[in-house]
Amino acid sequence: MKKTILAVGSVAFDDVETPFGKRQNALGGSAVFFSLAASHFTIVNLVGVAGNDYPAEAIKMLHQHRIDTTGLEIADGLTFRWGGRYHQDINQRDTLYTHLNVFADFSPKIPPVYRQTPIVFLGNIQPGLQLDVLGKLQRPEFVALDTMNLWINTTRPELMKVISRVDLLVINDSELAELTGAVNLLKGLQILHELGLKYIVIKRGEYGAILSSASGLFYTPAFPVEQAVDPTGAGDSFAGGMIGYLGECEHIDCDSLKKAVIYGTVLGSFCVEDFSVDGLLNLNRRKIGARYRQLRQMVKL
Repeated sequence: MKKTILAVGSVAFDDVETPFGKRQNALGGSAVFFSLAASHFTIVNLVGVAGNDYPAEAIKMLHQHRIDTTGLEIADGLTFRWGGRYHQDINQRDTLYTHLNVFADFSPKIPPVYRQTPIVFLGNIQPGLQLDVLGKLQRPEFVALDTMNLWINTTRPELMKVISRVDLLVINDSELAELTGAVNLLKGLQILHELGLKYIVIKRGEYGAILSSASGLFYTPAFPVEQAVDPTGAGDSFAGGMIGYLGECEHIDCDSLKKAVIYGTVLGSFCVEDFSVDGLLNLNRRKIGARYRQLRQMVKL
């Protein structure tokens, strides 16, 4: 039986320019990218906030992808908006503006029907809000957490409290170094495991991802795409594919997480092939499965 996932994060409009074109008023936000990626595996309960400028067509699209929006608050004001311009080297970008709008006062509201959701993904929001969400849930089976440099540098005590209560931390190399004070990746992972963290996934973008557990390290390369058009949301799509797959697993252990990391890599690869969420919309399990098998074949001896 598939397990439902609770996703908490941002809902946004993105104004994006890359070497391959521009997109204004594109759907974005960590909760949206994550939920659309995860919805290819199981049902997702989305918690976030949007302004009253958020289109009804977007909410309808989410429903069509098995995403429950009971937890999506529509507040009086404008939706969070981010603008960015990517360089010719698409790994480099400039943030042109960040208008938090209604997201500035976001306080996650967890509907009663969500409180027993077995799998939880706490997107990249203020750690105090992540703690508040955990306090409203009834013993979830598995909790994953995403964070960023801002929270590591400004709210470390709260962040460490959240980390002590989750099963999986999703982070990148530089964030791991800032969080642990260890430049060496292996040392940084050891520090977090000694604090009781069971699983850590290191996002490495075009260089793939690493899963660290008591069983050791597991690595998957990125899936090679012919053209990365828009990297916006790739990390959240990776997380959505990874956690989404776990919703299909009877037991969540190191073996299932290895497969999950590969699925996350696959969903991230589909995301970057088009602007906004478009690369996630016209997928099916046949396409996802084919790319999953291709990636596994690439590293098979």
